[in-house]
Amino acid sequence: MNDQLAQHYLTDALQTFRDCKKLAERACAQVSDEDFFATLDPESNSIAVNLKHMAGNMLSRWTDFLTTDGEKPNRERDMEFEMLSGTTKDELLVYWEQGWQCVFAAIEPLSPDDLLRTVLIRGQEHTVMQAINRQIAHYSYHVGQIVYLAKHFKSSEWQTLSVPRNKSAEFNAFLEQKIKEPAGTPRESRLDEVIDFAQSKRD
Repeated sequence: MNDQLAQHYLTDALQTFRDCKKLAERACAQVSDEDFFATLDPESNSIAVNLKHMAGNMLSRWTDFLTTDGEKPNRERDMEFEMLSGTTKDELLVYWEQGWQCVFAAIEPLSPDDLLRTVLIRGQEHTVMQAINRQIAHYSYHVGQIVYLAKHFKSSEWQTLSVPRNKSAEFNAFLEQKIKEPAGTPRESRLDEVIDFAQSKRD
């Protein structure tokens, strides 16, 4: 694989993970402790359960990523969907942070030569690239659930984390101005650009 292309992929994958983390945290910051643990029906997962499951997955998948199976023998996946009485939002956010630090500690040292190495998940072979893509898809799926729940609970008080309704043309113009900024001007991530624009419409 071309080294430049491989490095570009790794950089973009890391940014995508960081954006997933930030999007979920921005959503969680808007909800009360009560709503954080609330479910819509008996078959639904709360925001808290989604975070707990994601963190458990991260610690399993990314610990000793290159050398051990991503489904660790000591992982209790079914328990990730159970909430112990007395668990607090702050405790879950600490666990969430531990999971993400495991993700970044595994991916940041990777080099282009690592992308086609083979790793195992539940005994199935994946290239490193496939394993990264698998987790990007998985985490994005659950972050979408978290944002949906937070938006539902906040209702009309929700502060959007995407392009506001009927503002697409304005957002495109906003991006055009960004493109015209002098060369060398630091660029924000895609998510940060959207959040900054949404914030500007509230101010």
